[in-house]
Amino acid sequence: MPKFVIEREIPGAGRLSPQELQAVSQRSCAVLEELGPPVQWVESFVTEDKIYCVYIAPNEAAIREHARRSGFPANRISEVRTIIDPTTAEKA
Repeated sequence: MPKFVIEREIPGAGRLSPQELQAVSQRSCAVLEELGPPVQWVESFVTEDKIYCVYIAPNEAAIREHARRSGFPANRISEVRTIIDPTTAEKA
């Protein structure tokens, strides 16, 4: 199933309290439960004014539906084509 990176512009995201981040996470998980197992939240990275989320989903439309229902922005959705890491540099 495809993996996506979602860029969410949320001014002040990096200053959200642990309780606020917990509430955001709970809202996301509640919507994911409504959508069913095909959509999975893998992890998110919080920066000063953005949150970058990694999801596994059947298509971009499923990601957009999650964003709509949860009330979170999905300013940019990019499908992951491949994954590289330091081991990619090693000779076979």
